[in-house]
Amino acid sequence: YPASLSLPLSLCADIVGTLRPDEKAIMTYVSCFYHAFSGAQKAETAANRICKVLAVNQENEHLMEDYERLASDLLEWIRRTIPWLEDRVPQKTIQEMQQKLEDFRDYRRVHKPPKVQEKCQLEINFNTLQTKLRLSNRPAFMPSEGRMVSDINNGWQHLEQAEKGYEEWLLNEIRRLERLDHLAEKFRQKASIHEAWTDGKEAMLRQRDYETATLADIRALIRKHEAFESDLAAHQDRVEQIAAIAQELNELDYYDSHNVNTRCQKICDQWDALGSLTHSRREALEKTEKQLETIDQLHLEYAKQAAPFNNWMESAMEDLQDMFIVHTIEEIEGLISAHDQFKSTLPDADREREAILAIHKEAQRIAESNHIKLSGSNPYTTVTPQIINSKWEKVQQLVPKRDHALLEEQSKQQSNEHLRRQFASQANVVGPWIQTKMEEIGRISIEMHGTLEDQLSHLKQYERSIVDYKPNLDLLEQQHQLIQEALIFDNKHTNYTMEHIRVGWEQLLTTIARTINEVENQILTRDAKGISQEQMQEFRASFNHFDSMDSDDFRALLISTGYSLGDAEFNRIMSVVDPNHSGLVTFQAFIDFMSRETTDTDTADQVIASFKVLAGDKNYITAEELRRELPPDQAEYCIARMSFSTACTARAT
Repeated sequence: YPASLSLPLSLCADIVGTLRPDEKAIMTYVSCFYHAFSGAQKAETAANRICKVLAVNQENEHLMEDYERLASDLLEWIRRTIPWLEDRVPQKTIQEMQQKLEDFRDYRRVHKPPKVQEKCQLEINFNTLQTKLRLSNRPAFMPSEGRMVSDINNGWQHLEQAEKGYEEWLLNEIRRLERLDHLAEKFRQKASIHEAWTDGKEAMLRQRDYETATLADIRALIRKHEAFESDLAAHQDRVEQIAAIAQELNELDYYDSHNVNTRCQKICDQWDALGSLTHSRREALEKTEKQLETIDQLHLEYAKQAAPFNNWMESAMEDLQDMFIVHTIEEIEGLISAHDQFKSTLPDADREREAILAIHKEAQRIAESNHIKLSGSNPYTTVTPQIINSKWEKVQQLVPKRDHALLEEQSKQQSNEHLRRQFASQANVVGPWIQTKMEEIGRISIEMHGTLEDQLSHLKQYERSIVDYKPNLDLLEQQHQLIQEALIFDNKHTNYTMEHIRVGWEQLLTTIARTINEVENQILTRDAKGISQEQMQEFRASFNHFDSMDSDDFRALLISTGYSLGDAEFNRIMSVVDPNHSGLVTFQAFIDFMSRETTDTDTADQVIASFKVLAGDKNYITAEELRRELPPDQAEYCIARMSFSTACTARAT
């Protein structure tokens, strides 16, 4: 029995021992019993109320600690990841840049998705905690500095901006390195051909053979020099191409530009020297005025025609062996068309070759008929019929090889086009599906069909349908992976990129989770506040009258419901419904305000009164009394958070 029953029990014993107890005594004893039992019942009620408050406090503190920990972990991950995404140090080779691209794909595919889920769960936990605090009439939870939801959203936005910029930079760098490799190889090929052609030319031009030559020899040397000048002019275009390629490599910051510039400068210096030497030699040879005989004329004609034809064959061989980089069907078909056009010129070229060889044969016939002993070579050119025939045969061999290379590239581009269309077909279905689901979720969140439980059930069905749709997104990711591996950079068949789809999918998952959480919080509010379904629908109808309720809308709504508000009173109410001073009133805050006057909550005065009941109306309570009246874990929780004096007592306030 409680200690307060000891006096009534002793009095009861006195009555039992009296033959005829006094009526007033009996009334006194009954009154004592009534007050004793009434005090015990109040103590039990007070203890239950304190237990309830302490349990809510414990749960809220756990939620706050979980939020701080999760927010710190996510912000730390973002802090570590952003510098990696903002690293724009280019590599020297395509292989190194492609490895960076593969690392980025692993980040997108493996590392980022779990963090998206953590971010969504963190926002849900934050909203749930704020709802529970409002239901308990507790102050809103304010995370520690730098860990607000807005801080996390800002960090996440910075992360995605860095991510987008990093991907664009990687693709541009790969394109640049491809272009550089192509230009560098083209430079080396043209430089090698030119250097092979110029080999020995300086020595030839420096010869002073005309000083001891006969008149016939001098005349032959003049014609040979004219043929060389024609050949030299024909090679001017190649030298300009070499210089232009070197300049482009410098502008594109080619890593081996020093060696390219050195080689190009050497070629240009040598070319200037050849021009100067050619001019000097011509001045020495122009002293002769005598014309060659018919055979010499034929040799000269052969040389003049053979040199450009030989240059044409060399250029043709260069073109047939030239590397190419294309990205579309149209580009490769353009190359095939140009190649077909080149092949159509081969019959005319063959007739020109026969005409040139006929000149040589005519010179031999005339020499034989006139008993002229030829040296066996044309004094005006080094391009012999054997060289012409050999190069012509080489051209004939290179044509089918070029055909094969172009057809292979055409097949590759057709495959790439198939990948584009395959991705576009899937993306043009997934993208509108995500948009439709976003719109349907928005309609559910503002419509008032059925109870909150019905709306929650409906939303969870949508959530399951969204989760079930994930394989379609995975298929699209696989198709996008194939496109990336094929280094396809554009797709004219769809306006959706994989980045658009990913962002839409993440927004869809976040929206359905937030909407479900909002309805769950409304159910918690309704149950805790004792709001009926009809009242909840009225609240929703009033709230939905506005697209988004700002302070002016809220004031108008309060006035329409009968409130008479001054500025001071309205500012006080706004500080309650909008503690973050965002200028907007959420539906949850609106419900809390509309139901606060009619619900039974644990106020600070009620809690203090409960403590005073346990303390026997004293203004303080001892640790022993708390341990006696409360469950052990909650008693210790309460004692640890109270300020006790040396007398082991705590003020009820």
